[in-house]
Amino acid sequence: MPYIPTEDGHSLHYRDVGQGPAVLLLHAFPLTGASFDEQVAALSSRYRFILPDHRGFGQTPPGEGPTEMSRIARDALALLDALQVDSAVVGGVSMGGYAAMALLREDAGRVRGLVLVDTQATADDDAGRARREVTAREALEHGPEAVVTGLLPKLVAEGPDSPVGRRVAAQMREASPLGLAAAQRGMGMRPDSKDMLARYAGPALVVVGEHDAITPVEKAQQMAGLVSGARLEVIRGAAHLSNQERPEEFNAVLGSFLDSLR
Repeated sequence: MPYIPTEDGHSLHYRDVGQGPAVLLLHAFPLTGASFDEQVAALSSRYRFILPDHRGFGQTPPGEGPTEMSRIARDALALLDALQVDSAVVGGVSMGGYAAMALLREDAGRVRGLVLVDTQATADDDAGRARREVTAREALEHGPEAVVTGLLPKLVAEGPDSPVGRRVAAQMREASPLGLAAAQRGMGMRPDSKDMLARYAGPALVVVGEHDAITPVEKAQQMAGLVSGARLEVIRGAAHLSNQERPEEFNAVLGSFLDSLR
């Protein structure tokens, strides 16, 4: 399986699938790059998907200290450099959306288009950071199963025992306890990105599940309102992982956006 060294000498696992313009997709907490399998299956004949596993998830080992969103962004930029990709459409789901906005802040010139899925531009408040610390400690003490139990019911509208719920749970169980804790603490440290989105002048797609209770439709509307000309799409029947819960609807929306950039 392919790995690249990052700027600090870490080893980052990734997949590079398909042909055509490059699309870098950053996965949600606590999943893996495999969470985009449905998008790869539907669109890789027209687009090249670059799919890293973030530190501590999938086949990428955990790093040291909190996994800040800027760290994920720099890892992704190092991956683009290693693959000799000058620019890409950059998208992310949930935590991956935070990282996509961090990448935009790091190097906006590498972003041909921005796709923000079931995420938000605002930073955590004190209560939110406290909840993340509780989750981080539970992960360190009890492992991924504690996160599966607490988080999975909020991720998928059809519930943990549905086919998509079982697939998501399997990906969650691949995470390391250190990776889970580091990502929770890193998400708690992220800055507010509203100002940066307001300055972004490129094409943007904002997608949200109709029943997303973690980053609800109002959060998506706020982001879309900040970017001039942004396209907002609500995926009916989905919760927080709209690309996995309603892949046909999501792929149609993503494919239409990508086609508009060609």
